[in-house]
Amino acid sequence: MSSPVIGMPAAPLAKKKARSKKKLDPSVSDLILKVVSASSQRSGVSLAAVKKALKAGGYDVVKNKARIAVAIKRLVSKKVLLRAKGSLKVNKKPPKPRKRKVVKKKKTKAKKKKVTKKAVKKSPKKKRKAKSPKKAKKPAAAKKAKKPKSPKKVKRAKPKRTKAASKK
Repeated sequence: MSSPVIGMPAAPLAKKKARSKKKLDPSVSDLILKVVSASSQRSGVSLAAVKKALKAGGYDVVKNKARIAVAIKRLVSKKVLLRAKGSLKVNKKPPKPRKRKVVKKKKTKAKKKKVTKKAVKKSPKKKRKAKSPKKAKKPAAAKKAKKPKSPKKVKRAKPKRTKAASKK
């Protein structure tokens, strides 16, 4: 008969490679553009109507209201959307991208000099002076000798005159 099968440990699972997550859902700005472009209103779509359409499409408007505001500001600044009396319209004339001027570098014809060994002599390095250890700073009092103060003049005590002595 056949020999018994020895339990081998299972091969370690191969580590999954870190993939960059690709967004399957369209971005908020794409959703907003779809809503605004799909509207048939001549005056444009209000912000409330945009939020209502996004909510109907399954987007959580309450949770992501800051993202909606930022996306609208970005679309207006890029001039994809236009603001007209509180409503949003799609810009029919999208702005033309600016052409950047290409600056060509001029090639300078530099004459190559033949380098000889004599010309390549290294310049002698300057010897640095050995730094002397810094002297400890003396306190300011030691620099200027203070003059001893003259003793205060003591007022003489005048002898008190009595009334009898002053009358004489």
